[in-house]
Amino acid sequence: MRTRWFSVIAAACGLGLLAGPAPATASVPSAATILQAGTAQGVTNGYPGVIGLVRDDGQAQYAHAGVGNRDNNTPADPQAKFRIGSNSKVFTAATILLLEADGVLSLDDTVAKWLPNAVTTNGYDGSKITIRQLLNHTSNIPNYTMNYDGYLPVGGWAPQNLVNGGLKKRPPNAEPGTKWEYSNTNYILAGMIIQAATGNTPAVEMKNRIFDPLGLSNTSLPTGVNMTGNHLRGYFYVGPVITNFTAMNVEAIWTAGAVISTLDDMATFTRALVGGTLLPPEQQAELKTTVPASSSTATYGLGLFKVQLSCGKVAWYHDGMVPGYVSFQATSDDGAQQVMSAANEAHLASGTNGQKNLQAAVLNAFCAV
Repeated sequence: MRTRWFSVIAAACGLGLLAGPAPATASVPSAATILQAGTAQGVTNGYPGVIGLVRDDGQAQYAHAGVGNRDNNTPADPQAKFRIGSNSKVFTAATILLLEADGVLSLDDTVAKWLPNAVTTNGYDGSKITIRQLLNHTSNIPNYTMNYDGYLPVGGWAPQNLVNGGLKKRPPNAEPGTKWEYSNTNYILAGMIIQAATGNTPAVEMKNRIFDPLGLSNTSLPTGVNMTGNHLRGYFYVGPVITNFTAMNVEAIWTAGAVISTLDDMATFTRALVGGTLLPPEQQAELKTTVPASSSTATYGLGLFKVQLSCGKVAWYHDGMVPGYVSFQATSDDGAQQVMSAANEAHLASGTNGQKNLQAAVLNAFCAV
């Protein structure tokens, strides 16, 4: 099976995106009720388990339904770890911004400055593409694709091989900076630039600059195939066949999608990032400078969508999908209000009823906070 791996909203920006009107009395409890109903619907749609979090300043409530482990029917734990997929891009973009704040690099540096030979084939020229264009998906470098077997916990993928897979898809069809096109290849290149500029792996830079300072003890950019500690098992459904896909070759997604985290850690990080306590003012402004995306209701900054919801609220949003896991997050502009959810099944198909309904539950709950 050959299927594109991408975030649901990036594939069709607007998939269930316009949340309905907020309840007359907006509060964390009412938002949590909406999210709890969404987790239950997710199980009805076929997910083994679904977990969720609603947070407003210091007040938080959790939602959960189904199981985190089909073998022993352990209830899905809202504090369990899971693979966050393309939500990893938010961590990668933040790492680049922190490096710029320290004077290590500039968003206006070209790819060729740091990776002279990485983008030189099929008409692409890394000397004409900037780091900023990688992070806001205007580089015009296509998304690489990955077969099912590419995620199996064997073998490995060199980052340059992933980049080459994107470059060979087609020649350029627009000048860099003029067209938005969601592409995991951009964030693989961003990870390569982090390593070239610092001499450290992106995992080390994320740990030193984000995970440790923010106390994200359950978050990592892993190198091994397994998850340890309290975690949701991930499942891959193809018809009647159910595969345990908890173990994964993370090199297939690396800085585009390999981070492991929890709802609490994701919320703490995004709260600090969007709320302005992680980045200096200059980088905060760059984070929130957006370009038009593939929907009239969404634009894209550096690692996050800015979405205008029909209830009147604006959300900084992303989602993620890798085999075994799908997740959604929404955060208010000041970082105070957040809704997040994750489920432990995904099979390289976007736009499923489960994904649509869970995304809608997250955004409706966000409107109710």
